[in-house]
Amino acid sequence: MNPVNSARAAEPVAAAAVAVPEAAGALKRGGGGRRAGLGPVALVVAGGISVQFGAAVAVTLMPRAGAAGVVTLRLAAAAIVLMLICRPRLRGHSRADWGTVVAFGTVMAGMNGLFYQAVDRIPLGVAVTLEVLGPLTLSVIASRRLVNLLWAGLALAGVVLLGGGGFDALDPAGAAYALGAGACWAAYILFSARTGRRFPQADGLALAMAVAAVLFLPIGIASAGSALLVPSTMALGAAVAVLSSVLPYTLELLALRRLPASTFAVLMSLEPAIAATAGFLILGQALSWLQALAIALVIGASMGAVRTQVGAVSG
Repeated sequence: MNPVNSARAAEPVAAAAVAVPEAAGALKRGGGGRRAGLGPVALVVAGGISVQFGAAVAVTLMPRAGAAGVVTLRLAAAAIVLMLICRPRLRGHSRADWGTVVAFGTVMAGMNGLFYQAVDRIPLGVAVTLEVLGPLTLSVIASRRLVNLLWAGLALAGVVLLGGGGFDALDPAGAAYALGAGACWAAYILFSARTGRRFPQADGLALAMAVAAVLFLPIGIASAGSALLVPSTMALGAAVAVLSSVLPYTLELLALRRLPASTFAVLMSLEPAIAATAGFLILGQALSWLQALAIALVIGASMGAVRTQVGAVSG
């Protein structure tokens, strides 16, 4: 997709940006100090809304198919749509290329599986806040700048507030699943950048999504069984796939053609707030003022880390 040197330079920004595969080249496309219009900003925000409201719809589907069944439907539907749209070339790739795609798909399956187990147990906004700690940690490690200790401390304060001094109130298993999803998210960012260097356009993403769907299919069948074949359940699963995968990837790809990487990264840092809003509007998951403050602290830490990381790369 991009020259190797450009992709390597952009990889730390991708870590901070919680990037989609195309974001690995955002520095080259976005430019340095160029200001972007409201159009691409609206596309990124719309993508974030689509992802989180899709997750909220997925929660309403869980009583029918369970968390594992919902993940299976989402991955399978998204894989089918992306494969039809991208029509990736299957020949001419090295063993290393396929190894990267398989690793990317495995991480994607783990990230989705753990996240949906989390939102089955704890509020959506809280789950996304804990999940975003994975990319935030990756950003702090990649930067190696002293100021990032401040952002790490701010995020830690948010996590402590979120748990109210102990995660028993949140459901320890749900919190653990969300943190595990965050670790997978950090790995997802690294493998998305590597996949983007080896495959043109979104071909690598489509192939990795297919790998994730195949890997998760036995789990979904064992968990949900024939419930996966109910037409209404399949339709809702397809809607979740479009809202949570296909639509946001498309919107973000369009936005990244005109949006600086730093702006994209800051906008992506707002995901926990969007998730909390979706959880409240669709699922009736109201947050306490302490939880809202905790989410704000984590968002602030993420934005600060992004700004520091972008400054380090541009400097």
